[in-house]
Formats: sequence, C-alpha cells, structure tokens
Amino acid sequence: MNKAITDGLVLMPPAFEAGLALWSREDGLPGQGSYAGQANAAFVPADQDFGGALELQKTQTTQKLRCFQQIPMMPGLYLRVTARVKCLSGALPAVRIAGWAGRSNGTNVPGVVQAGPSVQLTQYGQVVEVTAIIGAGLRGGVAMAWGATAVYGHIGLDLTGPNGGVVRIDDLVIEDVTGVYLRDIFDAVDVRDFGARGDGVTDDTAAFDAADAAAQGRTITVPAGTYRIAGNLSIENPIRFQGTIVQPDAVRFVLMRNYDLDSYTSAFGSELLGFKKALQALFYFTDHVALDLSDRRVDLTEPLDVAAICGLTTFAQRRFLTNGQLNAVAGPGWDTVVVTSTASYTPSSPTRLSNVVNVASVPVGARVSGTGVGREVYVRDKNVGAGTLTLSQPIWGGEGTRTLTFERYKYLLDFSGFSDLSRFEVDRMDFNCNGQCSAVMLPQVGLTLTFSDCVFNAPKNRAITSIGSGCQGLIVDACQFWSNEQAMVAQNRVSIGLNINANDAKIRDNRVVRFAHFMVANGGGHLIFGNHVFQGDNAAQGVRRAGFVITQTTPRLTFSGNYVDNCWLEWSNEHDAYPDFTSGFSFAGMSVVGNHFFASDMAPYFRWLVVAPKGAGHFLFGVSISDNTFRTINGSVDRVDAVDTTHGTLDYGRFRNVTFATNAFNGVSQIAMSPLTILHTQNAVADTWTIEAGPFMPFGARARNTTSLVAEGAVLNSQGQAQYVMPYVVNETGAGATQVQIRWPSAVRGKMLATIRCDNPT
Repeated sequence: MNKAITDGLVLMPPAFEAGLALWSREDGLPGQGSYAGQANAAFVPADQDFGGALELQKTQTTQKLRCFQQIPMMPGLYLRVTARVKCLSGALPAVRIAGWAGRSNGTNVPGVVQAGPSVQLTQYGQVVEVTAIIGAGLRGGVAMAWGATAVYGHIGLDLTGPNGGVVRIDDLVIEDVTGVYLRDIFDAVDVRDFGARGDGVTDDTAAFDAADAAAQGRTITVPAGTYRIAGNLSIENPIRFQGTIVQPDAVRFVLMRNYDLDSYTSAFGSELLGFKKALQALFYFTDHVALDLSDRRVDLTEPLDVAAICGLTTFAQRRFLTNGQLNAVAGPGWDTVVVTSTASYTPSSPTRLSNVVNVASVPVGARVSGTGVGREVYVRDKNVGAGTLTLSQPIWGGEGTRTLTFERYKYLLDFSGFSDLSRFEVDRMDFNCNGQCSAVMLPQVGLTLTFSDCVFNAPKNRAITSIGSGCQGLIVDACQFWSNEQAMVAQNRVSIGLNINANDAKIRDNRVVRFAHFMVANGGGHLIFGNHVFQGDNAAQGVRRAGFVITQTTPRLTFSGNYVDNCWLEWSNEHDAYPDFTSGFSFAGMSVVGNHFFASDMAPYFRWLVVAPKGAGHFLFGVSISDNTFRTINGSVDRVDAVDTTHGTLDYGRFRNVTFATNAFNGVSQIAMSPLTILHTQNAVADTWTIEAGPFMPFGARARNTTSLVAEGAVLNSQGQAQYVMPYVVNETGAGATQVQIRWPSAVRGKMLATIRCDNPT
C-alpha cells in the first residue's frame, strides 16, 4: 500500500534548488526564519556526490533544518525519511532526522519523540546516509511514534555536537513504507507471500504450512484462486478464504481456530463438501470437540458414510455435532436396495444365517423380514466366502430354510462403517428426511451415543437404527420425531422411530407423532421416562398399534411418566431363538409406573398393555404396574390389558410377585387389579361362599392366592345369631380357576372383604 499513490498524498519535501526560503532554520512554522540569505547556508548546484545540495555551517547547539511544507500524517501511514550528508571541514557534527509533529489545531503534539537516533560523522568527504521512520504506532523500527492526533509534520534534520563544521546535505527523501507494516496493520498473512500459486495444479501444502508458521496469531488470508493441498494439513491460526481448496477425499484439512461450517464452506466453495471435510476433521485433533453448523442447512443427495469420510473404523473420544440441519434432496441416492434370497437357520447359532443364496448382493445394514423373523432384525456382517450373514437379533421362528427379504434403507448419517464408535453426541440437529430417506444408522459397536434436542422430520423408514450394539447406553433426550405417514391410518404405517439391541438406554422427554411404532427395544436396563407418543389416526374406531415394543423377557426396564396416546406397550420375546420357556424368569423385571394412557375414537377391543409370548410356558415374574391413569374419550374400552395368544399363552399357575394396583380408570368397562380387595355380600346362608375375581385379574390370570379376609359386620346363621368361627379358602376354583371359595363350618350369611392375588407373592 502506498498512500502517495492511493490517496494522492504529497510526501516529498521541496528540493533545495527550489529555494532556501522553503526551508526553516527553526521548526518550520509559518513566520519563522528561513535559510534564505543566511551567511551559513548556500545552495551548491553541482556537488560531485549529490548534484544539487545544501551547504550548511553549524553555528548553533542544535542546528535545525525543517521544511515549511506540511508533510501529511495519519494513522496507518509510516514514512521513512532519508538524508545523505558529508562533512567538508571543521568540527565533525552528529546528524539525526527530526521533525515537528502538528495537530489539526496547529499546535505541537505533546509528549512524543520528535528526533531520531544520531549518527556521528567521522571522516571528511564520506557520504553518510541517515534514516528514521515516522508513524502513528510504535512498531518495530519506528523512531518517532507521533500517535493518532498528528495530522502533519515539518520534517528535516538536526546537526548536533561541536559548532564550526561545514556539511553538505542532499535533497531529503520521504517514502511511504506502510507496506512494510501492512501485515501487522491488518493482522494478516497472505499465503502467496510464502509461495502459494493458487492455480489448482501446483501443490500449495508447503506454502500454507509456512504461512501458518509465520502467522503467530495473525489471520492467514487466501486470495482468489484454486489452491491444491495434496497432503494432510492443520492450520493453527485464524484463516480467511476468498479462494478455494481442492484436495483428495482422504486428505485432511484441519482448521484448529476457524472450526465451523462457515469456514469450511468458504474453504471448499460448497456447503456439502465443506461439511464432509469439517466432519472428517472432527475425528482428528482440532482443538475442538464440537462441529457447529452455525444454524446452517446442508443439502444431501445421498447418504454420508461417516467412517469412509473420516478414514477410521474405531473412535472413542467425545465429539459433538450441533446446531444445524441436514436436508434430504430427492434423488436416486436414497433408493432402498431390496434383495430376496433363501437362507438356512438353526437356533443353536442364533444370530447366523447360513447357505445364503447370492450372499454378496445382501448389503450390511439391511433389515430382514420373513416368516418367523421379529421386528427390527438387521444384517450386522456378512462372510461371502462362507455364505453366511450375521444378524443383530435371533429369529424366533425355528430351524429351517426360508425365503427372506433384505431391505437396505438409506440414511442421512450412516455410522455403520465404524466397527466401534463411542461417546459421539448429536445436539440441536434437524434431520429433515422429507420422506426421501431415514435419519441415522448407528455404528456396529458403540457406547453412550447421544441425541439431544434434535428433530427427526419425516423419515421414510426409520429415524434411528441400530444394527448391532452401537446402542449400548444410548441416550435420546428431548427430541421430536415427526412421521412422514401422519395422514395414513395406523395399520398402514411402516416407519419406526428407533430400535435398541443392547442395554442401558435412556429414552427421555421425547415427542413422537404417528409412526408404526416409536420404539422396538431388546436388551435390558432401559429407562423410558417422560415421552409423549401420539399414534392415533382420524378413523372412527380405528385400528391401533404398539407404540413401544419390548422384545426382551427380562428387560429390567422402568417405564414411567410417559403419555401413551392411542397406542400400547407391547411385551414380546420375538428375538428369542428358543421362544418356548425352558429356564429363567420368563417375562420379568418391568416397572410401569405413573404413566398416562389415553385413547380416542378407538374400538372397544383396544388395549394399552399387551403381553405377546412367542412360545409356551411363559409367565409374569416381578412385574409392577401401578399409579397409572387410563382414559378414553369418544368411546370406551373393555379393559386395559391383554395377552396376544397368536403364538403362545401364559402359564397362569406360575405368576409370581405381580402388582397391578392403585391405577385410575376412566372410560374402561372392566378395571384390572391385583392384589384385589373385593367386598362379597352373601345374602342367603351357605357354607360355601364363591367370589368371582376373574374379570379383575390382569392378563386373564387366575385367582391364585387370598391374602386376607375381613368380615364386615357379624356373620349370621339362619337364626340371625352371630357366629364366631374362622373360615378357610379354596383358591383357583371354577372353570377358569378365577374363583375363590370361602368355606364355613356351617351355613352362614354376611359380608366379607377379601384380598385376592393373581400370583404367588413370595
């Protein structure tokens, strides 16, 4: 930058041949004395070293020479003043550049240095060059820093030391040297100064690296051009792009200071490519644990294979993707791959299919469907040489060869290429699937992956899919799931919110609207809290479906504080290779407490709690269903509980430690309760009183135990006399073993409060 050129500033003082009246012997102020007609000053037109020159004899302690011309000053302008001087005779003086700093009101700038360093003349006839830089700021090499208030200067030189010496002075030169300080003034380092070509062909990696090393906190600037970066590169300083970067997909470009989507978009000239490169860098050292999309939308026309983008298959450090939207744009990249094949299965190898026809065409991550296959079973791995597929869950349908369908859905973010990915978190992201694709496929193995405050909008098939144990410790908090099938009746929907194969998931405070199912969960130790799941439709007495499907018989699961709207909680063992009960606890370890179950415009046969055994011999053991509210509008239901006997029934003789109590029922024809406290009124004398508990017993259970009998008032014989005798009970009587008989020594009448259980409480 040169202000003389860009701003038209006149910086050069007049030549001496223009007249000594233009040069002051004081400070250069108007009215002060000049050198014109002075005995100690003369213009020499033809000096052998200088051409025209001023010859001056030193007669004062400080012999001043200042131009009357006002040399302009301003912040950001740096002037180098050069004087060439030689001594002809007499005492040898010292020489220094000097000036008078003036403010806009014509006064001197106080407190600033107005003279440069002195140079002592040591030989007669020797030409000595004296220089000094004048500017507003005290930067390196600046001799006179006049500050921001100086607007002009009367510039020249001083002769100091002994008097009597005669010197000749060449015309003073004043140059704009602001360019020397340009990178400091603008806090910038230009990659072109370090050899970058920007032609798209030359490898500019070394130039960028050198510019980064020199920046030392200043901003690196990348001017217009195409810069090829052939090797991995990390930039430690701030950087600003006008030009764009090109590099191979596998090569990393890591911005350690400007780590955000805007910077990467500028660097690569594309939001999509910028997002890929930023995501790649996230898995390497960037000084950042989070990739912030800065509220920006990234349009995708095909899935992002995150493992392939990053060049990794394992990663276990906390990383964050946050604050943006991934938007699916229609195109063939989202088409589902469908393969139909035959395969053999044996329960002794519960997660393996063998003898798979055309196994090479079956993609990893495909969902498996067919006879005897439970919901949300996926291909986890394949061995083409052996003709086998590894599944995410066993098949319950037994040994045999069957025809199966494999559907590989496409996902905005596909992590399935990771064999192990842990502690990856997604926060405040909008997965806008637009009915084109699914949202996220988890890694094959993982730990504590987290989705919080995200929106899953209109997934075509799935919102979150686990094909292995990448869901271990999965956390899904305060997310919204909006189905693409909201206009459909419930029975026609196919999309599912999420599935879980492993343990210890936390599914909390989510809002879910009109999927086929919100969740299909195997594994155990899950906490399902505070979710609001709407699954109904607009059909009168419409068909309803399960909102939550639990497929582990012993899930150790807490289901609490949820709003279950027009759907049910289903408990199944459809992911069991041996579905008949053989040993263990059967359906055990579930707590359903403090939920709100609601339905509207449903058929009377609708139920909110369904146990669906896929085999014989199962029972309930250690189950608590309490403090819930059940409410209907625009109709009523027969009861709240049911057993789906399509593939198996329950062994009611083995129920143990089952509590179904303190629930509230509105719009329910028959409540369920165990322990059941019931008042039996016997109006006619009899030695056997029969209490029918069956309608109250949950899940069609028997009246297995009577834990207390309390007479209300006196028990009377036929003569109306009080009888002080103790009866005994016979449980599980009647055709369905749902009755309890109270037997007396003789015929009596009265009222009895009986507490009856469907289980053995110990």
